[in-house]
Amino acid sequence: MKNKKSILVIAIILIASFACSLISSGDKGTGACGNGQSSSSSGSGKYNTEFPLPPKVENFMELGENAINYQTPMKLNEVVDFYRDEFDKAGYAERDITTVINDDTFSIVWDGHPSGQAIVVQGVDLGNGTTNVNVRLEDV
Repeated sequence: MKNKKSILVIAIILIASFACSLISSGDKGTGACGNGQSSSSSGSGKYNTEFPLPPKVENFMELGENAINYQTPMKLNEVVDFYRDEFDKAGYAERDITTVINDDTFSIVWDGHPSGQAIVVQGVDLGNGTTNVNVRLEDV
């Protein structure tokens, strides 16, 4: 059941990423997917999010109060290493039993957020030198 949910979430992320790239391709990152920021902007200081962001962020989207989606030119394993490092420094504990890392996708859950919710980070290699990343708080 959890595996089917992960596949569904990854499919939704892929569809959102594709739609975002179509929408933002003509608006230079200022439309719904660009969130009014240049696609070459970097780091979490440019965006309204509590989640750490890598140095290069493209097509940043807020998906509600506690969820974001973006693309980065980082490789999948680099994104995994980035979040493991950032969340370790923040004192969050990776929930090893739910960690899934494949050649093209990953899904990792961290516990310890003050809200009591888990932090879920999922990524998909889009195959064009870009990784799509979704970060959210969730009751898992």
